[in-house]
Amino acid sequence: MSNHPTVAVIGLGFVGLPLVHLFLSGGYRVIGIDIDPAKVNMIQQKKSYISDMQDSDLAAMMDSGRLSVTTEYAAVNQADAIIICVPTPLRNKEPDLSYIFHAVQQMKPHVKEGQLLVLESSTYPGTTEDYVKPLIESEGLKVGINFFLGYSPERIDPGNKTMSIAEMPKIISGTTPACLERLKELYNSVFVKTVPVSSPRVAEFVKMLENSQRLINISFINEVNLLANKMDVNLWEVIEAAKTKPVGFTPYYPSAGIGGHCIPVDPFFLAWIGMREGVPLTMIHQAGLINEMMPHFIVNRATQVLTEKQIPFPEAKIGVIGLTYKKDVNDIRESASLKVIELLQDRRMNVSVYDPIFHGELPFEEVKTFPLDPESLQSFDLTMILVDHSGMDWEYVAQHSQCIIDTRNVIPRIPGKQVIHL
Repeated sequence: MSNHPTVAVIGLGFVGLPLVHLFLSGGYRVIGIDIDPAKVNMIQQKKSYISDMQDSDLAAMMDSGRLSVTTEYAAVNQADAIIICVPTPLRNKEPDLSYIFHAVQQMKPHVKEGQLLVLESSTYPGTTEDYVKPLIESEGLKVGINFFLGYSPERIDPGNKTMSIAEMPKIISGTTPACLERLKELYNSVFVKTVPVSSPRVAEFVKMLENSQRLINISFINEVNLLANKMDVNLWEVIEAAKTKPVGFTPYYPSAGIGGHCIPVDPFFLAWIGMREGVPLTMIHQAGLINEMMPHFIVNRATQVLTEKQIPFPEAKIGVIGLTYKKDVNDIRESASLKVIELLQDRRMNVSVYDPIFHGELPFEEVKTFPLDPESLQSFDLTMILVDHSGMDWEYVAQHSQCIIDTRNVIPRIPGKQVIHL
């Protein structure tokens, strides 16, 4: 690389934007590329749209004089290294790699000899070598000779305030030994620890394995919670007691269901390629079914409460606290809260939402936000806590609510107050 290397990051979302910040902190010049003009404009205006970065971070990035942002792929020609961080959604339980292919197709007329290209988007094993490599070599370049290609799975943990992106061990791989050396040179300069593996297939499998394990474990604890509720056992108390075993037990906690772009998606990339290879991964499919069941379980419990109170569903007023998929993150992608609200609406209930960190447009008709004040809380027949954002005064919520369904175990048992822990 040159004495003043430049990194181009394609995709400026929850993965790409923190990566831009990291490389700027390492002294690099950075070109940010995104097809969404709104994101480019917000960065230029020094306004953050992700919860892990503040406006002050964007201001420092722009004021450094080493960041430029654009919607034009031609800008990759100015870079020494190019990193792709575009979405990889799931469509009908099948991987959709169209964003990756679009990014590579748009950039490839502008690539040049000596550049390094790293794919960070979550994808199934074989993508880098079987699909991206041929696209690059169609421009007359030879990977490993005059162009360098590798894969490094993103390990962003949104909302994690104890470990920075730089401190998270970084898996790296290259399509050839020379490619791996180029990745080491780049990533060792900004990450505390890199973990080289033998091939992009291994690195791609690592990401799938990590999130498949989480899907299975979270779904297992949610399924066990169904039994615990049936037997009037507080599973949260069970977990706290089980945690005292010094070896062999890893705690997972019940919830309304998993969300975000990774855990509900990546395992099914692995399951899809498993079916293609004749090895059906049945535990992933079963875990997915359990996860899809959880919002129904929670809404069924809510309907029982209203029935016991003799409140007709069309007259019921429900206050939902927490819209995002995860604590302290302003991302609503695949959020279980959305499914819970949808099911409540299907029963013609009147639903209002409070989320202290999500300020975007609600994806529902006839659902409004409410202020967290005594009048609003007292007006609800039922308050449902679906996300346990930090900084919330849960005692205040409990004090002013008539009846509470708590899926996150944040409300203590209060004499005379109906608090239902799920």
